[in-house]
Amino acid sequence: MNVRPEPPVAVAPAAPPMNPRTRMLLQAPIVPTLLKMSWPNVIIMFALAASGMIETYFVGKLGTDALAGMALVFPGVMLMQMISAGAMGGGISSAIARALGAGKRDDADALVLHAVVINIVLGSAFAIAVLIWGRPLYTLLGGQGASLEAALIYSNVVFGGNVLLWVMNGLANVIRGTGNMLFPGLVIVAGAIALVPLSPVLIFGFGPIPAYGIAGGGYALVSFYVFGVAVLGWYILSGRNIARFTWVHLRWTTAFEILRVGLVAAVSSIQTNVTIALTTALVGMAAGPAAVAGFGTAARLEYLLVPLVFGIGAPLVAMVGTNVGAGNRERALRIAWIGSGIAALLCEIVGVAAAIWPAGWLGLFDRDPAMIEAGSAYLRAVGPFYGCFGFGLALYFASQGAGKLLWPLLVGLARMLFAVGGGYLVLKYTGSLPAMFFVVGLALFIYGAGIAASVWAGVWFRR
Repeated sequence: MNVRPEPPVAVAPAAPPMNPRTRMLLQAPIVPTLLKMSWPNVIIMFALAASGMIETYFVGKLGTDALAGMALVFPGVMLMQMISAGAMGGGISSAIARALGAGKRDDADALVLHAVVINIVLGSAFAIAVLIWGRPLYTLLGGQGASLEAALIYSNVVFGGNVLLWVMNGLANVIRGTGNMLFPGLVIVAGAIALVPLSPVLIFGFGPIPAYGIAGGGYALVSFYVFGVAVLGWYILSGRNIARFTWVHLRWTTAFEILRVGLVAAVSSIQTNVTIALTTALVGMAAGPAAVAGFGTAARLEYLLVPLVFGIGAPLVAMVGTNVGAGNRERALRIAWIGSGIAALLCEIVGVAAAIWPAGWLGLFDRDPAMIEAGSAYLRAVGPFYGCFGFGLALYFASQGAGKLLWPLLVGLARMLFAVGGGYLVLKYTGSLPAMFFVVGLALFIYGAGIAASVWAGVWFRR
């Protein structure tokens, strides 16, 4: 009796083993994991904040005009930082995290080259625009005379190196998307520490090094970008990162995974900076350069909340994105609420302290009475709302991880219209800067409450 052999059974290739870092994002306890991932970023942001404060301090020694000029450029510089690191960078981290969470290692590798190309193109476009139209832009924001010329000098140097900033932040977010917050943190902290002595040396000169004035601060920043690109690029090219650099054909579908989150997030970042820029213009029209310097210096504290929240937000992007990619919806939401609560607490502590002791911050940079008066009025009115801002911004980062940014975009638009439109009307009919600043504070409440309401209503997932 002949027995026919059974046909061979096709065996599917075994899935590649899950990386321990990815498993941690999917399974480890939320609070310890979030804190473990956040502390390198928080240290980064404190280092950057300290270096930024020191640079502003030394520029302030050049006079009120130089400080006002830096205040005019600062919204644009922060816009580039926010878009490249938080918006497009969040799109990069989110895409890589979702790919790794779904077990698609090849897709994660392909995203690395696409991230670099996208950031080079966008960084070049912004640099060209500001270098060509810088003068009318800063004039529109209230720049005039010596403060306008100082703004142009600083702006031309910083935006001349803008592509390097974009590439540095793109590479950092390629690494962060894998859940590795420590290495980018060490690189950025090292660069920020180097800025502390480098900025005054280039501003005032030392030995054979000439004094470049306000341009020296810009040269120091560009040097920092060069260092960051070199070290982060080496780390990825060496194969140490989970998502590795590979030469692949550029594909729209791969780029879209970054752009569909990054471009929407970029619009949100632009909204934030347009709000500050237009508010700066209102202050300039109402009270002059000294008030602009005070408002700009006070608003710089609010800008510093962005990188502080980013310290928690970057882990939120990776943790939420990885869990959404793996289908763990409830865990993704719990991560978002816990992280946002921590961010709100930290920002509220800063805001209350600034509202109680505004001169403690403002006096670090200048002693002009008009500058102190305008800045103090702003911090007293807006500082108590910083917790709302931190809560909303952390949920914004979590929404990046989920790949759902429509509602944060709409809420950001509402904040901008309320702050600028309402501030203009209040200033027109009352002439009171403190009353206008209170409207700006209420806009922060709208921002935090609006994003929280949308996430709670379930906009991340289809029912």
